[in-house]
Amino acid sequence: MADILEPAGKKILILSVSAGAGHARAAEAIRAYAALHDPVSTVIHLDVMDYATAGFRKIYTDFYIKLVNKAPTLWGYLYNFTNEAKRDSSIEQLRRCLERWNAKALLREIEKFQADAIICTHFLPAEMLARLIARKELACPVWVQVTDFDLHRMWVHEGMTGYFAANEEVAFRMRAHGIAAQQIHVTGIPIVPAFTQVLDRAVCADELGLSPDKLTFMLMGGGAGLGNMEVLAQHLLSMRCDDEDSDAAFQLIVLTGKNTQALQALQQLAESYPQRLFPCGFTTQVERLMICADVIITKPGGLTTSECLALGLPMIVNAPIPGQEERNADYVMEQGAALKAVDSLALEFRLRELIAHPEKLQAMRAQARRLGRPHAAQAVFERVIADLSK
Repeated sequence: MADILEPAGKKILILSVSAGAGHARAAEAIRAYAALHDPVSTVIHLDVMDYATAGFRKIYTDFYIKLVNKAPTLWGYLYNFTNEAKRDSSIEQLRRCLERWNAKALLREIEKFQADAIICTHFLPAEMLARLIARKELACPVWVQVTDFDLHRMWVHEGMTGYFAANEEVAFRMRAHGIAAQQIHVTGIPIVPAFTQVLDRAVCADELGLSPDKLTFMLMGGGAGLGNMEVLAQHLLSMRCDDEDSDAAFQLIVLTGKNTQALQALQQLAESYPQRLFPCGFTTQVERLMICADVIITKPGGLTTSECLALGLPMIVNAPIPGQEERNADYVMEQGAALKAVDSLALEFRLRELIAHPEKLQAMRAQARRLGRPHAAQAVFERVIADLSK
């Protein structure tokens, strides 16, 4: 994909919501691409929750995180219920009323910035702005980037200039919801420019003290390091395979994110497994860890899934949240780029199979590479700029 030939000099506003990390990461990916390739333009990213009341913010962020981790079945019910709810139902009218009441500070900021175009990486700002567009109080184009391999009804709003889809199935669903085909662009989900680099596995492995030639599994618990990773790591490292030497034939990277307690426990455990267990805390260069891995064990968020596919990294999806993560998991499993583990025994079985049958791992890697769209952020930004240049 060619670089932008002339500086655009436009003002682009990207709006996300900090309900989970994915929406903000997609927004940051677009902003980062713009900063590298169009420094003349002014591109800023705002979190809608920074302009909401404390109570509203609790519902959309804290409550969401607690719900998906403590009561995922209930979250799955709400996901499906809101997907099927009629727009004119009383509960939908109440929800939109609460959103409008909480949108005042955000709308003042939007008016102050005077954007040439707005990109929404969450449905909430898209819904807020759709109302302004309908009342002719907002004239600039508004674009919507869907951040999962599924389409929930709440992403679809009248008056949007265009939609960016993760794949052809999401685009198909968009058309079924009445979005015109010419408004839909299959770009993938934006990930930071670091994932477009050609990374040397040996160099990255040396930075961590890994053996670049040894089979490497990576366990990732998300940005908050959720899950009892030290117990799972010990289970995997202590498993014995049919070949007496093969139980030590792999090394394990564990990324704990911001969970310092888990990191300390894993560092202590690593003393019992020298040169096999490599715990890592929060990093802004996760791509350098991922390039060292042959398989990643992770939750299938839209952004994490897109990052893995961009690197051609096969996945074992672990306990996907009902709703969007289940749909993401279905997609990569149907395409042959992932396996699923419902518990630690299932995970051990999957890993044993891949150790015993390396050709399966090679096939998964080829499928992941085929699905990857590392240049999605570029495609999104350039489409928005091209539309402004008409």
